[in-house]
Amino acid sequence: MARDVLTLGQIRIHSGSVSQEEAMREAADILQTAGAVTGAYFDAMQQREVAVSTYMGNELAIPHGTNDTKDTILDSALSFVRYDGGVDWGGEPVTFVVGIAGKGDEHLEILSQIALLFSEDEDVARLKAAQTPEDLFRLLSTVNEA
Repeated sequence: MARDVLTLGQIRIHSGSVSQEEAMREAADILQTAGAVTGAYFDAMQQREVAVSTYMGNELAIPHGTNDTKDTILDSALSFVRYDGGVDWGGEPVTFVVGIAGKGDEHLEILSQIALLFSEDEDVARLKAAQTPEDLFRLLSTVNEA
């Protein structure tokens, strides 16, 4: 990948809770603002969620589009939002919503980096304890090394 998929401006922390749809909308909006997706990407995320839940375990959901909606992706990027109040993700408790857009097959490399970050309980605890988006960015910097 020629550029970083995650920048400081694509990371947010919210103290409250939102609905699953609101969390997906924010993920899509951040990706759109980053120039990675078109306005139709939110609908693509919703289509994926209807087909199969993007809940991954360890308080993580990774909403993304379907293979049929690849034309809505302009570039590879991530959005990372922590909801300290949680999100009910189809009955599962989610704290972290990581929106992903991958040009071509780049999403596979990005997903493997995210999976590594969320595979250890200690790493998840560090992500939950981060006080600022800057702290989160430091903890997440490996995603740009994919």
